[in-house]
Amino acid sequence: MPVQALFGLSVLTSFVAFSIVAKLYIAPRLKAMPLEDALRCLIAPHMFRFVGLSFLVPGVVSPALSTSFAAPAAYGDEIAALLAIIATIALTIRVAWAAALVWLFNLWGAADLLYAFYQGLIGVGIDPAADTCRAAAARHACNDFLVAAAGRSTNGAVDVTPL
Repeated sequence: MPVQALFGLSVLTSFVAFSIVAKLYIAPRLKAMPLEDALRCLIAPHMFRFVGLSFLVPGVVSPALSTSFAAPAAYGDEIAALLAIIATIALTIRVAWAAALVWLFNLWGAADLLYAFYQGLIGVGIDPAADTCRAAAARHACNDFLVAAAGRSTNGAVDVTPL
């Protein structure tokens, strides 16, 4: 099966699973809450979207990852996280413009996600299969280096565990 089809199937299955969990467990509890509390429960997990900045940290992602993809994805997630933090605070102190801020967060977050999907699939054209080959080549190069370094050890023993 093509890698893109596997990725699409994974996203679809995740969407279906989370939809079932939301319908069975989350929605009934949220309906029983006041609006501000329900919105706060839904938006609070997005305060952790700052993790998207890891796209810019060398060694966390493949060096082959295009900065044309990584930078907008990282900064888009950071802006979404900041909007979620501000919206959560606004909902907690019950300011009049809190609902508008939640809408702004939702619009920004959805646009950021759709743009990242577009960039990954069409714009930058990230090829997961090629990245897998690059990662395998990097592992082999690293193993070759370790073997060469171990061959030069003072005791002459070569004990290399493949990565």
